[in-house]
Amino acid sequence: MSCERTEELIHAYVDGELDMVNSLDIERHLNECQICSKSYAALLALRSAVGSVYHAPPAQLHQRVASVVNRNLKPRSRSRTISWQWVAFACSFVLLNFLSWGVFHLLSRPSADDVLAHELVASHVRSLMADHLADVPSSDQHTVKPWFNGKLDFSPPVIDLDDQGFTLVGGRLDYVNDRPVAALVYQRRKHFVNLFIWPETNDSDHSGTTTTVQGYDVVYWRQSDMNCWAVSDLNMEELKEFTQLLKSRSSH
Repeated sequence: MSCERTEELIHAYVDGELDMVNSLDIERHLNECQICSKSYAALLALRSAVGSVYHAPPAQLHQRVASVVNRNLKPRSRSRTISWQWVAFACSFVLLNFLSWGVFHLLSRPSADDVLAHELVASHVRSLMADHLADVPSSDQHTVKPWFNGKLDFSPPVIDLDDQGFTLVGGRLDYVNDRPVAALVYQRRKHFVNLFIWPETNDSDHSGTTTTVQGYDVVYWRQSDMNCWAVSDLNMEELKEFTQLLKSRSSH
């Protein structure tokens, strides 16, 4: 994405109003372009500054505005000073409401977890659309696991769940959250599950987090110091069953 295009969309991105594809493109551009990154930081600083100075309008504001309007609708026997006072007051009222609206939209920007969930769903969808589910297509965990050696700076756990109705299809490399990750693919009936794995680097723990993005269910948990995100069009109950099986098998 170019700097010009980013400049056109950055306000919508800050407001959380962009679609998933454009949001991901802007994220990548901000990571690569210092100029646009500084503009983005300035917008966030503005949100913080406006939020700190905002004051709720007094309850009598409606009556005061109505009173001023009524006075200025009378015959022009009053001085121009009153008219200019009304203009100044009206402008202040409009500005106050505009700032209130801006603060609301800036503060409603999606969280980092929301953005990451959208990115993972996008990767899941791309793997289905491009017919590129696996770089190493195999149902043998002892074939899939060593394939990642030398390709990643960690060794992802690969667990066989075929006896529980979740067949291992294979694995591939993917790029998520600004780093290479392992993507393990399982199949249940005609539904595919993408399991994204990479090392945990954050002290915060959102284990058990669930959400739905554009019709796809997403579950996050932490397992053996790894971030684990499962994405599928399976119903949430079956996806949770899948995650529980992984947790129980990995503890043995």
